[in-house]
Amino acid sequence: MANIQLLDPCASPLDYYGWELRRQREAAGLRQQQLGDIIFCTGSLIGQIETTKKIPTRDFSERVDAALGTDGMFSRLVGLVLRSQLPTWFQAYAEMEARAAYISTYQAQLVYGLLQTEDYARALLAPGMPNDPDSLVAARMERQRILQREKPPLAWAVLDEAVLYRPIGGNKVMRAQLQRLLDYSTHRWMRIQVLPFSAGEHASLDGSFNLLRFDDDPDLVYTEDLISGHMTASPDTVREGSLRYAHLQAASLSVGDSAALISRVMEERYGNKPCPEERGVA
Repeated sequence: MANIQLLDPCASPLDYYGWELRRQREAAGLRQQQLGDIIFCTGSLIGQIETTKKIPTRDFSERVDAALGTDGMFSRLVGLVLRSQLPTWFQAYAEMEARAAYISTYQAQLVYGLLQTEDYARALLAPGMPNDPDSLVAARMERQRILQREKPPLAWAVLDEAVLYRPIGGNKVMRAQLQRLLDYSTHRWMRIQVLPFSAGEHASLDGSFNLLRFDDDPDLVYTEDLISGHMTASPDTVREGSLRYAHLQAASLSVGDSAALISRVMEERYGNKPCPEERGVA
């Protein structure tokens, strides 16, 4: 008899997903390979997801729902699964971010997570997760679904000019990432400004921070250090953060001039000509 791994569906969202996938598949009278054939993947992948060896994707979940007639159950569940793959210390912020009515972010080094392309996120996360960055990348992409809602949060991003020049992932990745910023800059609910080098000293030389505003809850300030994140609803801290953010916005280029700078950097620095640091992969 085959040794079937028993899962505790109460252990985690991933365990529940695997347990439910097996239960629904068996209820439909399908072997793993049969289900794999229907949704165009291997039976081995079905088995790995059923035993929590692999993280399901949203695309996989949607195909399973269609194949098993589960009325969107796995498409809903995968959001919880992917969120559970975020670092434990970050999960509380991600939940608040998803509820926010207004998001303001100042980023001194990197593109804000909600605005990152998948390739940029992968290049960024891979050094810290050399074995399997896929789950963190998928979780970050899942976070971005809040921007695809019918009524997304209003968002304002101030990016230090250094963000445009830091070559995360190489020329091709950066060109696509800057194009993503330009694409977002035309949305009515998103504003992107660049804080230029010429601004010199400014209101947040000590680092990045986010402000979250809610319809029915107190505003929050979020900051990160080397190994964790910190949220506070302290009125004094929120007031100070809001003041600093206003100063950053005032010192930044206009939305139109910021888009022009992003476009210029994209073409001049990350054009189609390969850079010396980009090497082929054997």
